[in-house]
Amino acid sequence: MKRSLALGAALSASALLAGAIQVGAGMAQAAPAPAAAQQRAALVAQASSEAPATARQLGLGAQEQLVVKDVLTDADGSRHVRFERTFGGLPVLGGDLVVHHDARGAVTSVDRAVAGSVAPASLTPKLSADQAAAKATGVVQATVGSTEDADQAALTSVGRASAAKLVVWAASGTPRLAYQTVVEGVRADGTPSRQLLVTDAASGEVLSTHEQIQTSNATGSGKGVFVGSVTLTTNYTGSTYQLKDNTRGGQYTVDKNGTLYTDADNVWGTGLASNTQSAAVDAQYGAAATWDYYKNTFGRLGIRGDGVGAYSKVHYGSNYVNAFWDDSCFCMTYGDGSGNTHPLTAIDVAGHEMTHGVTSATAGLNYSGESGGLNEATSDIFGTMVEFYANLPVDTPDYLIGERLNLNGNGTPLRYMDKPSKDGASADYWSSTVGNKDVHYSSGVANHFFYLLSEGSGAKVINGVSYNSPTYTGTAVTGIGRTKAAAIWYRALTVYMTSTTNYKAARTATLNAAKDLYGATSTEYNAVAAAWKAVNVN
Repeated sequence: MKRSLALGAALSASALLAGAIQVGAGMAQAAPAPAAAQQRAALVAQASSEAPATARQLGLGAQEQLVVKDVLTDADGSRHVRFERTFGGLPVLGGDLVVHHDARGAVTSVDRAVAGSVAPASLTPKLSADQAAAKATGVVQATVGSTEDADQAALTSVGRASAAKLVVWAASGTPRLAYQTVVEGVRADGTPSRQLLVTDAASGEVLSTHEQIQTSNATGSGKGVFVGSVTLTTNYTGSTYQLKDNTRGGQYTVDKNGTLYTDADNVWGTGLASNTQSAAVDAQYGAAATWDYYKNTFGRLGIRGDGVGAYSKVHYGSNYVNAFWDDSCFCMTYGDGSGNTHPLTAIDVAGHEMTHGVTSATAGLNYSGESGGLNEATSDIFGTMVEFYANLPVDTPDYLIGERLNLNGNGTPLRYMDKPSKDGASADYWSSTVGNKDVHYSSGVANHFFYLLSEGSGAKVINGVSYNSPTYTGTAVTGIGRTKAAAIWYRALTVYMTSTTNYKAARTATLNAAKDLYGATSTEYNAVAAAWKAVNVN
């Protein structure tokens, strides 16, 4: 899936805190698979071997099978196994679940994307795959010149459709046999479009459509446009230096043509956007900072947790005012902004976008409705945390999103976490209609929750920035600090949330996470409950 406005930077902790990154001069050797990655592979293999017994224990039918997506373990030996599900050999959309085991292996609880049966009435389609693909293409073609997404430019052309694949649709309504098709296109601002459509295999009715490339705005070591003077870990081939970091899963940065950046003296960029290496410095540093934040904070090795680094592409398109994450290439892409002089390579953008990849690899939050708002908020939350982690002298950490890009032209940020409605569109509080908003605006409820949980309500100045966060009831709340708030959100995302999690379920997930980390009678648990109440999620 493609998600835009994702931020990602990864460097050594000492270098990040100092605001500079040293460039390695010696030849870097490809690191062996880390022990943590090997341990994860062993846990996945074990859970896979136990999957049939788990399915029986959960009372699943003979035609249902569980497929392991990830496994997390706690210090006390408890395990949390995230499964996808198949029915009759077909993927079940909305069939994902998380099974929680105690240290002895006994199942203690289960979090399901949907309750009840996922069995469709029939596994025999009335439409052919070609008919389904044609139907999906027609639906997308009908949107050329218009858009329902406030964050997406209108489609200007529609390209090829992938071969339609049979699936079981169980994410909403009555489970039914369906086709899943990907239709590609291009939007007016140059953003690629990859729309994932699910259509009823009997009637052709469109059951779901998700744009897999979601845009947001954000901007661009050596010396970067936004990160300033930093140190980079590079790779020496014996004759030249490559902008490739073998200490962080081999992540690297390429230009718009896909060519890896190389340099003779290992000094990169000038800090000016006119120098093509400067944005590449931002991107490589951003990827390093994101890697280091997740590794040093949560023990997570890379976006998927498998020790493999993503790659970054800079100078995409022409006058492209956006940035996006794309699961299909496992890569981060940045445009150069208006006039090709304002790259969107800021560090909170990197952290935001790459977190879309983390969400995809864990809860897989659907990118629509309330779950879509939670998806976007998760990226804003951890993009902000990456910015605080990097603590760059030239980019003072704050609770503002995309504040250095000036995409509004008046010096204002894209979004505000303390009072989201200050952007003119985002929701401060939950309501029954919040899921109808664009996901970048429905995210305001969770962004507001996170700020309140971290810092509390009322007026205050943090790092020179003034905030004044209100509450739905007018009752003051006290924060527990961003480190604890982020730990609670990460555990909720990776252990309890599923593809269909909404705000009510997110409240339960974060309370469960707080109970796990700090105890059911702890100040932190009570603070989570109070912060949700403060944004009208009860």
